[in-house]
Amino acid sequence: MTYLSDIEIAQACKMRPITEVAKTAGIADDYLEQYGKYKAKVGLSLLNDSNRRDGHLILVTAITPTPAGEGKTTTTIGLADGLKRIGKNTVVALREPSLGPVFGIKGGAAGGGYAQVVPMEDINLHFTGDFHAIGAANNLLAAMLDNHIQQGNALGIDPRKITWKRCVDMNDRQLRFVVDGLGGKANGTPREDGFDITVASEIMAVLCLSSSISDLKARLARIIVGYTYDDKPVTCADLKAQGAMAALLKDALKPNLVQTLEGTPAFVHGGPFANIAHGCNSVTATKMALKLGDYAVTEAGFGADLGAEKFLDIKCRMASLTPSAVVVVATVRALKMHGGLAKTELANENLTALEAGIPNLLRHVSNIKNVYGLPCVVAVNRFPTDTDREVEFIIEKCRALGVNVVLSTVWAEGGKGGEALAREVVRLCEEEKPDFRFSYEIDATIEEKIEAVVRRIYGGDGINILPAAAKQIRQLAALGFDKVPVCIAKTQYSFSDDPTKLGAPEHFTVTVKNVKVSAGAGFLVVLTGDIMTMPGLPKVPAAERIDVDDNGVIHGLF
Repeated sequence: MTYLSDIEIAQACKMRPITEVAKTAGIADDYLEQYGKYKAKVGLSLLNDSNRRDGHLILVTAITPTPAGEGKTTTTIGLADGLKRIGKNTVVALREPSLGPVFGIKGGAAGGGYAQVVPMEDINLHFTGDFHAIGAANNLLAAMLDNHIQQGNALGIDPRKITWKRCVDMNDRQLRFVVDGLGGKANGTPREDGFDITVASEIMAVLCLSSSISDLKARLARIIVGYTYDDKPVTCADLKAQGAMAALLKDALKPNLVQTLEGTPAFVHGGPFANIAHGCNSVTATKMALKLGDYAVTEAGFGADLGAEKFLDIKCRMASLTPSAVVVVATVRALKMHGGLAKTELANENLTALEAGIPNLLRHVSNIKNVYGLPCVVAVNRFPTDTDREVEFIIEKCRALGVNVVLSTVWAEGGKGGEALAREVVRLCEEEKPDFRFSYEIDATIEEKIEAVVRRIYGGDGINILPAAAKQIRQLAALGFDKVPVCIAKTQYSFSDDPTKLGAPEHFTVTVKNVKVSAGAGFLVVLTGDIMTMPGLPKVPAAERIDVDDNGVIHGLF
């Protein structure tokens, strides 16, 4: 049987004009700023002008990712289309894809099969220019910082203590560590420097957590770019850069409106990675989806130990959001990989491997129910090779935790394959009430917050703080940054900080190597394991397969 590729499915879709999609969502023309025929930005004043009561917030998360794939974004879109098919007014809120994965190893991030957001090519390539604006604002701050030093350094900034990096939205390992300012006095001060990928920039986190232009400027002003010779922090406000940066970001702050293949309104806005940042779309997009839909469906990056933890402990805390229900996405194939099977062996029934791997799913589900107090359903993305016995095994194990399992076939069937999941989500919203709580108290010490996440969410025995990190924690506490959330940067491939520990590992500690403040975003970034903030391209980049013909039609994007 021949299957169409994602891009072929997307290009065959007859899209509705974005004005019609906006009308479906109840967005008046006054709020709409069109970017061509099929995408638009929506003015932030909509949030203040609407008196409509917020709908139900549905979070889609997943098990710990494997090379077998889970389909979290695909499920999010298919669920929204499924809710629409059963008569529910629904809006989706997703992150924007980074060009790094698009041209690297992962490909696009607009869903898959018959559960996609469109125009798929635009969303994956440049879109409305938000990431370029973020990169420009980031690099303006870097330029003003180095210029201040060049022009006499009135603030006494120590070039050895600069923490602000430049960024580019591309996987480019060559830029991880650089020496710049060479060529003599007229060309700057020589120093060690480096680049982050744009999604790792604090500006991305700031944009996604800001609620207005004034909030954006206040957050930008608080960003710490380095320290003086006597160890005092230097901020963006000290360099008088926040106004110009906000001017670059004023349009990027507005959520982008597109549609699913089935015409469901979708906001696609912001894109921090969940392994190095907080991994969710913007607060403004989520709040707009809640204001416009009876059901707002959103997703958080990577496994629930990363994206969902940060969505709940950081985003929900800051934005005063309470999810009505959580969907945990899993596949039989991925669970068998967690049980030790090689990717080449996943097509064969293997209950032994499934039994060894299913604790990964059960730990994530238990965290959502028992740590965060939220109603939960497991969505199993069914593959043709999955046997009835394997699926029944998952159903029995989840039933023991009081959680239902629903089969999802949204990749192959779109919204029709998400109707059963949609009905279970509606049931959870109508019959079960969330008892939402965080995994740690904000007034706990920095060490206590990190340890709470490691013990309660990861299932570890505790933390090992290296001397350099311990010194940073003491300094940050002295500066008053001990009463903010923690954003733990760790591998996405394991509950632990060791990517080889699959399943649900026990009796491990997490090593804290570095702790830095993202004062504008309002959280501490805790670096564990070997975390790269600038990825590299693989041996055969996805970019080698991407092309465009004489008619402007893009091929090879998946």
